[in-house]
Amino acid sequence: MEAESEPYVRLATMRQLHQAVADLNTARSLADTLQTVADGIVAGLGYELGCVNLVRPDGDLVIAAFAGNAAAEALITGRVGSRASWERRLSMGEAWDALRFIPHTEGWVLLDDDVPQWHTEGPEPRFEDEWHPLDRLYAPMYASGGGQDLLGVISVDRPRNGRRPGAWGREALQMYASQAAIAISNARLRANMQRALVRLEREQQALRASEESFRQAFEYAPSGMAIAEMGGDQHGRLLRTNDALCRLLGRPASVLRRYSFADLVHPEDIGTLLRTSAEGGRAELRLSRRDSTYLWVSLRNSVVADTADGPRFLLTHVEDIEERKRHELNLAHRASHDALTGLPNSAELKSRLSARICERPHSPATTAIEALDAAYGDVESSLTHGYQADGYEGEAAPGGGPFDHHVHAVAPDPEHDDGTKGLAVLFCDLDGFKSINDRFGHHTGDAVLIEVARRLSTCVRDGDTVARLGGDEFVVLADGLGAADAADLAVRLRNAIIPPIRVDGRAVRVGASFGIGWAECGMTVEEVLRSADQRMYVEKRSRSKVHRRAG
Repeated sequence: MEAESEPYVRLATMRQLHQAVADLNTARSLADTLQTVADGIVAGLGYELGCVNLVRPDGDLVIAAFAGNAAAEALITGRVGSRASWERRLSMGEAWDALRFIPHTEGWVLLDDDVPQWHTEGPEPRFEDEWHPLDRLYAPMYASGGGQDLLGVISVDRPRNGRRPGAWGREALQMYASQAAIAISNARLRANMQRALVRLEREQQALRASEESFRQAFEYAPSGMAIAEMGGDQHGRLLRTNDALCRLLGRPASVLRRYSFADLVHPEDIGTLLRTSAEGGRAELRLSRRDSTYLWVSLRNSVVADTADGPRFLLTHVEDIEERKRHELNLAHRASHDALTGLPNSAELKSRLSARICERPHSPATTAIEALDAAYGDVESSLTHGYQADGYEGEAAPGGGPFDHHVHAVAPDPEHDDGTKGLAVLFCDLDGFKSINDRFGHHTGDAVLIEVARRLSTCVRDGDTVARLGGDEFVVLADGLGAADAADLAVRLRNAIIPPIRVDGRAVRVGASFGIGWAECGMTVEEVLRSADQRMYVEKRSRSKVHRRAG
């Protein structure tokens, strides 16, 4: 079972990886981009050494950037390894999806080839997944477009935790290599276009040739490109698009010329587009395709200047980032959900619970007027103290001020049903689950947990939360319930769990004990869960062992 802190580690890793990928887009030149790729390996992926080997026009690979050790950087940066030696390395060892790992037991044969190397001696590993100084891990980078045109190879060494990367680390390195390849390709493209624009300005006599060079760079760019109006009534209207953008959006160039990006952007992203500055502006947003679906893209703007009249056109580079966004959403989901059952995990449960309660205890109102004052603040004092004489809002009191619209969570009285509704917290512990694990093995136990999670999820409303706290413990959050409603829900959930569960042709049974707690403002998340947990144990002890028997 995963440690409780692992989701937080994953979230931290995802933030570091996201920052490392974001830094790739800030580099201004190809050299800066290459060094940023190497630095990101050390700063964002948890390795002590990172090296970028770039394919030269003659096919050999040169060490273009190095990070993590100044002595090694001075010694091997700029040195070249033959293409044949690199192809040999990328065919050895173990294939970790797109990565290539060569353990030290096989890599010793590479010590004398012509690829520049930097390594240190070290003891033999003490356990199976310990990293050895002669272990090698490579992440090939391929040019965009889906082909196998090798752009370069990222090599990494010395994971900071001293262990070979697991599935999480491998996926992060593979995604980073993919984004690094895009960044390097884009840096080359930008460099080519910048050179073309400089020639256009400086070589007036060769204007026609320069225009042809720009046209080819624009038309045959692997990423989407567009030229739009700047200023005037037609500001933002697309004047010209390349084939890559037409394919990306599923619309012909003649149709795209009727639109601006403001017409194509997702309604939720219009603010992002408007906040993007014209010169040097950058944004990630969704654009509409012909089939009415939306595609995540990265927009990068630059100005095509006219030396006589100043800026006239906006050159926009459109990069498809749909796969990266899907990876980010997948990583975020995995960090906040239980890997076995797919339910929200402990961290996500606490996040949802803390969003519903505040630190200020609720003071019950005795009259309708007092209830309004409790929800919106005392109007008279708000006018006197909540706003200054000039009409601007003054400071709010700690924990909430005038016109606090937070709806406080309160607990219904179990002895007297006065119609109060609250946020019920049902703590569920399975009875007999340990005996199933002991008798039939963890495979059967896992299948039981998955089925229990499914049954619980089908018994609650849309908007309720069913989470796995850990082991055989589950928690249900159900808002807007009275005391009797919560008790009825606990009965329905228990009855849903009790029927036999078939696993590999065998029928097994588990019982369930439920403790009903209530989330109230003024309580901490830990206090809410502890209260429900204690009530569950009281309920478990009060029931006969005959009724709790399962297996």
